[in-house]
Amino acid sequence: MNPAQLLAQFDRIGDAPDAISGLRRFILDLAVRGKLVGQDSRDEPASELLRRIEDDVRERKARGKSTEPRSTIDVAIDSLPFNVPPSWKWARLIEIADVSYGFAFESSRFNSIKLGLPLIRIRDISGTDTQAYYQGEHDPAYVVRKGDYLVGMDGDFNVRKWKGPDALLNQRVMRIKNWRAALVAEFFAIPLQLILDHLHASTSQTTVKHLSAKQVNGIYLPMPPLAEQHRIVAKVDELMALCDRLETAQAERESRRDQLVGSSLNRLNNGADPDAFRDHARFYFNHLPRLTTKPEHIQQLRQTILNLAVRGKLVPQCHSEEPATHLLDQLTASAKAYAFEHGIAPPHPDPISKEDMDLPAPPGWKWVRLASLFKVITDGDHQPPPKENDGIAFLTIGNITTGKLDFSNCRFVGEKYWKSLSLYKKPAFGDILYTVVGATYGRPAYVDTRRDFCVQRHVAILKPTDQMNVRFLCSLLASPLVYEQATRSTTGTAQPTIPLRPLRNFLVLLPPLAEQNRIVAKVEELMTLCDRLEKQLTTTQTESRRLLEAVLHEALAPAV
Repeated sequence: MNPAQLLAQFDRIGDAPDAISGLRRFILDLAVRGKLVGQDSRDEPASELLRRIEDDVRERKARGKSTEPRSTIDVAIDSLPFNVPPSWKWARLIEIADVSYGFAFESSRFNSIKLGLPLIRIRDISGTDTQAYYQGEHDPAYVVRKGDYLVGMDGDFNVRKWKGPDALLNQRVMRIKNWRAALVAEFFAIPLQLILDHLHASTSQTTVKHLSAKQVNGIYLPMPPLAEQHRIVAKVDELMALCDRLETAQAERESRRDQLVGSSLNRLNNGADPDAFRDHARFYFNHLPRLTTKPEHIQQLRQTILNLAVRGKLVPQCHSEEPATHLLDQLTASAKAYAFEHGIAPPHPDPISKEDMDLPAPPGWKWVRLASLFKVITDGDHQPPPKENDGIAFLTIGNITTGKLDFSNCRFVGEKYWKSLSLYKKPAFGDILYTVVGATYGRPAYVDTRRDFCVQRHVAILKPTDQMNVRFLCSLLASPLVYEQATRSTTGTAQPTIPLRPLRNFLVLLPPLAEQNRIVAKVEELMTLCDRLEKQLTTTQTESRRLLEAVLHEALAPAV
């Protein structure tokens, strides 16, 4: 398969994750394998080009302009992830261009108000300006000109052509210029990047990887005939421009789809007219597979389902059911009885004014404070218990942020500490835990175990009454209605915290119990649909990725 055939099939593989970046890598891979353009027997052989370069090297050494590197770590050519045509030759990087390294300029002379010359650090090599400038004396040998090639020697070893104004070369940045024998620098940047990627991958695992001058001294680059270098660069430029157009078109399609998804979900979330709501819902669910093409689309759909559920828009109301006001009386009685039994104060939620309610309650529903739905809302003990190697499990935020209790790698506390806790401070089967501190605040987890355990103070404990459907309560706590209030109530910046008093006074809608049951059934049905869509999306992306890899492999197979 040739490149033209691959591009003809791009519509089939374009949905693969990172398809265009994969296509760009494929183009560069073809370029260094000599498969992007044809060889021409009329070209001056690469051997003649190499001979002129070798003559130049000998002459420079004779004039004292060049010396053998004192130490090298040769990169074995047969270890590289590509092969080149037999007619190409290999040449050492430091013999076909001038390679130099940056200087450790005095940091006290750095400034951000653009006094002096731009100072190129690793973070700057892809741009046209720098974050820091240097004002002071400097050696002209460290001045970088537009068109010089730069390599970051820490991190990812990126090769970039400098496109900015004259600037200074800082330490740990390598500069390449003055290519011999009119070599086409744009071509050699391609295999150089692939070889540096190979070195990066083979470097021992460290937090930040480093490129040494010894390794640079041992790099050999493949060299086609000069005329072929020009043809390759022209073809690469042509195909990269095509990739740019494909990327732009793909981004526009995704943007339009994102806007359609956002608009559709917004109509579902905010529509007041029941007839219009049904039309919007029918449109969205009829086109669900086409609208949910990214994981974030499905996450948005899940949040919309929960939002509709807790606002009375997911299932119809039944006027013959006992209204929520009667249920609220039962909840209040249960909370008072629990408080009396455990010697604690019963919930005292703040009163609700008309200004507090952002929309009328659905028929049979009632606006209430969150504390009215539970026997008690409290948190874990505020005195950190001593750690034990065994005993009673002690869960922290990290053990519940997935929405499920995770007892693996948890801490333990002793039996004495456990017994010292008040009963209402001990999570029990059927309770709900809720994260109230840190970046993962506002996440509920249902207690589905009868195992004894306790929690840190960063986790709230919500004990439902028997008159409430606990699955509905979990949906309520996970809904945008509650999460938005949680976000508004947080205090602190480095460590956002939801205080218990605001948590207890979150404003929520209480439906009749029978409707809670119908809501839970519908939420579970739709969440199962989301699970299937998620699985289907993963399968589709995996198949697209495999097809892309197969097509690229087939296109490269003749060169292997």
